[in-house]
Amino acid sequence: MARFSLRRNSPPPAPAAEEGQEESFVSHLVELRDRMIKALLVVLLLFGVCFYFSGDIMKFLSQPLYQALPPGSKPIFTDQAGAFFTLTKVAFLTATLLSLPWIMYQAWAFVAPGLYEHEKRFALPLVVSSIFFLVVGIGFAYLFVLPAAYKFFFAFASSTGAEILQDLQKYWDFTLAIFFGFGLTFEVPVVEMLLVKLGMVTTDQLRQARRYVIVGAFVVAAVLTPPDVLSQFMLAIPLCLLYELGIFLAGFIKEHSKAPDTPEGEEAAAGSTAADPASSEGGR
Repeated sequence: MARFSLRRNSPPPAPAAEEGQEESFVSHLVELRDRMIKALLVVLLLFGVCFYFSGDIMKFLSQPLYQALPPGSKPIFTDQAGAFFTLTKVAFLTATLLSLPWIMYQAWAFVAPGLYEHEKRFALPLVVSSIFFLVVGIGFAYLFVLPAAYKFFFAFASSTGAEILQDLQKYWDFTLAIFFGFGLTFEVPVVEMLLVKLGMVTTDQLRQARRYVIVGAFVVAAVLTPPDVLSQFMLAIPLCLLYELGIFLAGFIKEHSKAPDTPEGEEAAAGSTAADPASSEGGR
């Protein structure tokens, strides 16, 4: 009874640990705020530069349209406000894309101190590869998909005998949708690596689902691309190849980012610690 009352009436633990946790939480919030401000400042700085050169950037992004237009014709803006808002969106999205490595670095610098070494070996390639595949997807859409799509559109429109005029605002809206769709779909290997690392699927299950992925790739291509067979194949075939690449990368990354095995000495100590309560009960 004396032992019981002594334990029961013992004073509560000092709040020093709780205060330390609160200070640590606040310091993390302050660090997160500072890193978000640093990322935003770079985006705003690049936005100012990109807005100054927004006309040249728009001309560069409109090259697939210029190449597909009939000789002697130029794209148009139907109103001045449309030109201003289009160039503003072009400048902002270009600035965001250019500052993406800096933004991801700030996110990595905030998260990395709380990761184990084997987790860093997985997270860093995942971040780098996500940016890489995003840029590759946008570049693929710009170099191959947009020219093929607009050649198809103008060839179809010219068969009607009507004069072809293209509004640059509508061109940018369509281009942005294509860029977003291809940049997102080219993240397939990154998603596979993440799912395998989290243990949600295995590489064998990914291989078994190959036939369904091929069908799904053509369905996605039919939704995201113009209604011509060439554009659909230009997205579906890279998606299938990216799926196979993701299977390879998922197995490679998982193999090289395993948690270190527990040493034998620690296992023996853990086993003896687990056996102590039983032995002490037996002694009693």
